[in-house]
Amino acid sequence: MSRIGKLPVVIPAGVKVAVDGNTVKVEGPKGKLEKTFASAVKITLEDGAVHFAPASNSRFSGAMHGTARSVVNAMVEGVSKGFEKILEIYGVGFKAELKGNVLTLALGYAHPCVYQVPEGITVVVGELPDRNPMLTISGASKHLVGQVAADIKNFYPVEPYKGKGVRIRGEFIRRKEGKKTA
Repeated sequence: MSRIGKLPVVIPAGVKVAVDGNTVKVEGPKGKLEKTFASAVKITLEDGAVHFAPASNSRFSGAMHGTARSVVNAMVEGVSKGFEKILEIYGVGFKAELKGNVLTLALGYAHPCVYQVPEGITVVVGELPDRNPMLTISGASKHLVGQVAADIKNFYPVEPYKGKGVRIRGEFIRRKEGKKTA
């Protein structure tokens, strides 16, 4: 049985949680989220906390027990505090521009990279101290914020020789030594 799954998710003030069977709806100051879980987990709302229990002794039920708890905890945290990822763009002439909910990136290709920002996600274009573009991606859904950051990073992943490309702040980038001349 999962040690994480045994812990209840405490609901902070200002957050409303509704459990209908295996569907959990969370509403707070940062937005609304809804998720339906597999029937392998029993979800109950008692005394201002959400409790989880495996529905059977199967291996899948045990695995989903802790997973469901972690996802609901991220939902509660997202609607109360929100999630944020910062992307740093390094490269000569690399630019980022946001018009409405369309992000246009100039990443050294012959064409601009255009990304449609999904609903519920906020993107702010800024500048790093060394005048390189920076994107701040924020929203209530941890999954969606991470997916948007991964999609944008996928346009031009960091290359290992010069370090050019789009990176997520705090990410480790392995650098390689260049070719040696005699």
